[in-house]
Amino acid sequence: MPKDLRISIVQSILHWEQVDTNLEMFDAKLAPLKGQTDLIVLPEMFTTGFSMKAEVLAESMDGPTVHWMRAKAKALDTAVTGSLIIQENGRYYNRLIWVEADGRMATYDKRHLFTLAGEHQYYTAGQERLVVDYKGWKICPLVCYDLRFPVWSRNTVDYDLLIYVANFPARRSLAWKSLLQARAIENLAYTIGVNRVGSDENGIYYSGDTSLIDYEGNICYQKADEEAVYSLNLSYEAQQSFRQRYNFLADRD
Repeated sequence: MPKDLRISIVQSILHWEQVDTNLEMFDAKLAPLKGQTDLIVLPEMFTTGFSMKAEVLAESMDGPTVHWMRAKAKALDTAVTGSLIIQENGRYYNRLIWVEADGRMATYDKRHLFTLAGEHQYYTAGQERLVVDYKGWKICPLVCYDLRFPVWSRNTVDYDLLIYVANFPARRSLAWKSLLQARAIENLAYTIGVNRVGSDENGIYYSGDTSLIDYEGNICYQKADEEAVYSLNLSYEAQQSFRQRYNFLADRD
């Protein structure tokens, strides 16, 4: 049976459209985690904030941020994930990057683009979910607006951990917190939502409310309005025991 998974979730302000400044900031925030965690989760578009300036800010998969993530995973001996703006084959993506200490990498392109902000006008939607097999855990990482669509999040592949990285505004914090709990309950899985804090250049305030919910829907951690780096062990054995006792997934559609 897989061991407990130690995860570290990073709730942070984001410096608007300042890639180098954000990477320097995260350098400092992540340094104490060296050798102390199995997985670091960063917010959506963690190098820029939720910007529609894809043509100006996009990087390639061989760009500085992906190199930074590779170096950080290796130096800290952990996996690192978060999303950023990527250009590939003439298209722009809000792409989640997953990097492990040994250099293994996987990607997921945000499926549900936030039409109310015009995200669909600048970015191309992804078509496939990503499920990562890591240290014996099956992990499904998604991005922000995906949270509102339970069919896309549905646990049809027996994943053990569901992750959302986000820039989810404070004015919709009730939806954020409620849906994270719902996703955990309906999928019998640990569910993590990592959100940013502070205001962006569009005057939108983010209260964070970064959360860790267990497979029963219990809130193990939730923090509003402040920057925070929080680490917690997830128990594979406890989750499996609960699933065996209350095997609701056997009756899923």
